[in-house]
Amino acid sequence: MKLEAVRVLSIVHEHDAGPGVFADVARERGQEMVEWIPAQGAPPAAEGFDAVLVFGGAMHVDQEDGHEWLAAEKQLLRSLLGLGTPALGVCLGAQLLAEVAGGEARRMAQPEIGWTLVELTGQAAADPVLAPLPARFEAFQWHSYQASPPGGALSLARSEACVQAFSLAAAPWWGIQFHAEATRETIAGWIAGYRSDDDAVRAEPNWEALLRQTDQKIARWKEIGVGICTRFLDHAASLRAGGARG
Repeated sequence: MKLEAVRVLSIVHEHDAGPGVFADVARERGQEMVEWIPAQGAPPAAEGFDAVLVFGGAMHVDQEDGHEWLAAEKQLLRSLLGLGTPALGVCLGAQLLAEVAGGEARRMAQPEIGWTLVELTGQAAADPVLAPLPARFEAFQWHSYQASPPGGALSLARSEACVQAFSLAAAPWWGIQFHAEATRETIAGWIAGYRSDDDAVRAEPNWEALLRQTDQKIARWKEIGVGICTRFLDHAASLRAGGARG
């Protein structure tokens, strides 16, 4: 059965941290994707969206003093949670979903930047979005905060450093810490501009080696990102077709 298209809200915090591969998936599926950049305007009405994608950014969830629009974004996410609208958050997006749902995001002892090993947990086996992933895979990371999902959430994947993916029991919400949306161009741009990120400067990875690794791994990484986004949108469409959000 062909699932009908869904109307997707894409929350983009910075132009160089956009939807990437996820936008390609939505376009190929004929989805309507409405982009909102919180720093540039008031939030849209929560009603009327069938799914939400929340992307990353250099700011952090606890920096409302420097980014006043974060408060309005969090309020919109609370409204979407109340409606049961399916959501998928990436990096900062995952941290925002965790906080809004009753968890938190906190600074890590060391940032996690580059390609790291991620392992699915046993709880991922029945998950409609992450279950088809390999039990262990290399994922691209760039973050110095980590999401701590609320009580009752399912931990779906981990790295040595932190929880890498979770879902809520109360709503069809997923958070992934790794950048499944990132393209080769996106990663190369972040590497070229790493001096704007104080945490990245202090971490001092081998940037040339990281770019070479990216060239070797990006084709497989795109397949993983396409799969995650496709399954998420399939799930949102099935909920819409069934007349239910949660």
